[in-house]
Amino acid sequence: MPYSTLRLYFENAVGRLLENPKGYLVVEYKAGSRKLSELQAFLHHASQALARNNWHKMLGDQRLMALFTPEESRWITEYWLSAAQLRTDTVYGAVLLPHDVFARLSVSQLMHDAKASAMTYRLFEDLVAAEQWLEQLP
Repeated sequence: MPYSTLRLYFENAVGRLLENPKGYLVVEYKAGSRKLSELQAFLHHASQALARNNWHKMLGDQRLMALFTPEESRWITEYWLSAAQLRTDTVYGAVLLPHDVFARLSVSQLMHDAKASAMTYRLFEDLVAAEQWLEQLP
């Protein structure tokens, strides 16, 4: 489903949060640099959207995203990916890998470090495959 047809939940310099009527949140990152506080606000709104809709699935579109800084990576793994923050035991995430090779390595390392988190994730190159995986989950 094209993003333009989805309901906008939140947007800032980091990206857009879109509600997909098929029961998941689209977390679309923009290109360019960002401030840690903007990333924190963005992901805080993402957890609120999941809770508000009683959803446990999201599509992380990181194709245009810039490399995570070490500070951002630390905050994501130590705080945002915790079960308490996500307000559920498990969130399923389909992650579209960044085009930028360094950002791709950053995301892969972050996902490796976050294996003990509340998120069960799968990495994808293709949007359709990512959507199909999410839609077949309960």
